[in-house]
Amino acid sequence: MAHSHDHSGHDHGAGHVHGSTDKKRVLIAACLTAGFMVAEALGGLLTGSLALLADAGHMLADAIALGLAWYAFHLADRPATGQLTYGFGRVKTLVAYTNGIAIFVIALWIVYEAWDRLLTPAPVLGGPMLVVAILGLLVNIGSFLVLHGGDRDNLNMRGAILHVLGDLLGSAAAIVAALVILTTGWTPIDPILSVLVSLLILSTAWSLMRAAAHVLLEGVPPSLDRDLIASDIQGAVQGVREVHHMHIWSLDGTNSMATLHACLKEGVDAHQAVSAIKKRLAREHGISHATVEPEFGRCADEGEDHEHEHEHGATPHHGHYH
Repeated sequence: MAHSHDHSGHDHGAGHVHGSTDKKRVLIAACLTAGFMVAEALGGLLTGSLALLADAGHMLADAIALGLAWYAFHLADRPATGQLTYGFGRVKTLVAYTNGIAIFVIALWIVYEAWDRLLTPAPVLGGPMLVVAILGLLVNIGSFLVLHGGDRDNLNMRGAILHVLGDLLGSAAAIVAALVILTTGWTPIDPILSVLVSLLILSTAWSLMRAAAHVLLEGVPPSLDRDLIASDIQGAVQGVREVHHMHIWSLDGTNSMATLHACLKEGVDAHQAVSAIKKRLAREHGISHATVEPEFGRCADEGEDHEHEHEHGATPHHGHYH
């Protein structure tokens, strides 16, 4: 018995329900965002407000991003193929990373436009600007409430919520700017608030990109510690002498999986040991998709190349965690 691979423990039913409802929530938010984006862009042009145009720019990118997020959920429902053996789940992470990049580009454009507006101030119609901004705020609040009820552990949903949250902040900034212009006539407040909103969005976009990049690089999920899990298996599962070649990663930031070699003591039943390891991973660490290779004696992968690595200190011998 060289390998044992198991899908037991996956809650496919719950995952499918989450994905289905999240997909509908994202589609509703995309329609609301795209519908009002046109009105806000026209309002920005008519009133001369950079805050409205900036928010309309956010909403344009967000409508596209939400559409991509919806399509990512749509693809994730497809079964695995001979070429894509894990299915399309990671498309959601790719979209989340792309969303983060899009937010960066938009925010930088707004900062550039705001600087130009500060150097050459332009008149702004505060009254119409206030009306459009209030309507935009209501639409964005509706979109945010729709998305907020979704699965916030999902990177794709986090990206969608982040986009709408940026729109919501943009609308709120436009309202404040309109009120200041109406009461004092001070138009520089318009580009200043646009920049402040952009800086807030940049910080959250960076955290989203880092999380998505960690998943794409197949890093260990932040909630798990590979070395502690390996030690736990060695100490808790009878017959396991050593765990090495252990890898833990996630396809989409929510479902974790692992591969490992389990060096067993002589006379131990390999099937029972592998089954116990899988149950331990699922019950104690939330890893329900695992591939375990049982071994007796020397590791099959410890050939000349592996020994050469140890000689040069490329990999520490202690624990054999690769």
